[in-house]
Amino acid sequence: MSELSERLKHVEGRLTTFAKTVSLPQKLLEAAKLEARMSEADFWTDQLRAQRQVAELKTLKAVVDPYQTLFQGLKDAAELLEMAEGENDQDSIASVSADADRFVAQIDALELRLALGGRYDNSDVFLTIKPGAGGVEAMDWAGMLFRMYSNYLTRAGYTIEVVDMLPGEEAGVKTCVMAVRGSNAYGFLKAEMGTHRLVRMSPFNADGKRQTSFAAVEVTPEIDDVGEVVIDDKDLKVDTYRASGAGGQHVNKTDSAVRITHMPTGIVVSCQTDRSQMQNRSRCMKMLSAKILQMREVERLDELKDLKGERGTIGWGHQIRSYFLQPTQMVKDLRTGYQTSQAYTVLDGELQPFIDAYLRWVIAGRPDRRQQGKDEE
Repeated sequence: MSELSERLKHVEGRLTTFAKTVSLPQKLLEAAKLEARMSEADFWTDQLRAQRQVAELKTLKAVVDPYQTLFQGLKDAAELLEMAEGENDQDSIASVSADADRFVAQIDALELRLALGGRYDNSDVFLTIKPGAGGVEAMDWAGMLFRMYSNYLTRAGYTIEVVDMLPGEEAGVKTCVMAVRGSNAYGFLKAEMGTHRLVRMSPFNADGKRQTSFAAVEVTPEIDDVGEVVIDDKDLKVDTYRASGAGGQHVNKTDSAVRITHMPTGIVVSCQTDRSQMQNRSRCMKMLSAKILQMREVERLDELKDLKGERGTIGWGHQIRSYFLQPTQMVKDLRTGYQTSQAYTVLDGELQPFIDAYLRWVIAGRPDRRQQGKDEE
């Protein structure tokens, strides 16, 4: 058997393993049932339920369709290779070789889906950005992260809503909460949880000294069923205030924004996106319930372990990624070891390679790379 034929067999073996791992026959059956349901006349009667089923079908087809395409491609390539080798057709053999390279990339992408099978991976999320100590430097860094995530999420096709935003006095933001909606929002964005470190020549320092700033990113899945979370009103401190951003005359002239502190855990949530104080409070309670449930499952969900440190100090020892702008440009993820010299491209929203590297790191069992080498000072 030729080397090229062996390559195709190897990809076929990986594809077979993938199909077993994700229970492909069951997914095919579920997708067929949902497609049949969508063709019924009363499908859109319950809009909320219909939207959830459409999202569920989209998630299923994101696995099923690429599998079927790759399966058929491998079958066709194997048949073409058999004929081409019998006739010594070098052009066709070269074509199959190029296809084999493409098949390897496709199975790599499919295997990343194995890291997106968690309980909440298909959930929408609340993404929170908080600056660390350092005043205007840290707030400016938090603002840069807000822009980075906004660009990435927009390009990736997610829907973004700023739930709460408190601008810094001179630059950046003091805090920012974004509601992110779309397929596998939590599955991908969980890669971003942790403290992010920036090293640059300070634009706010007349001496132009090198400055290190920190900001924390928290990602909480938006959980619809939070019935198991019981919150006593006695444990809550509720503050109302005027919304700081645009939102119409009504919002700016009334105390419609809500901030809730859960005293036993110290969790703080806030919302100012709606005109009604009642609506903002309701959304805050939903965020609070999700955060409490997430906290309870920290021990079970390994990908959330960094949150233990974030609620303490946002700084040295807790960072997951470093961004160097001077004297050289580099962005390095301390968990996966993935890095690039295109720092400004990353800050412009080119995050997918880091997220993919994180998912592969999860598949590999999360080997500890934090102590492998030291960041340049």
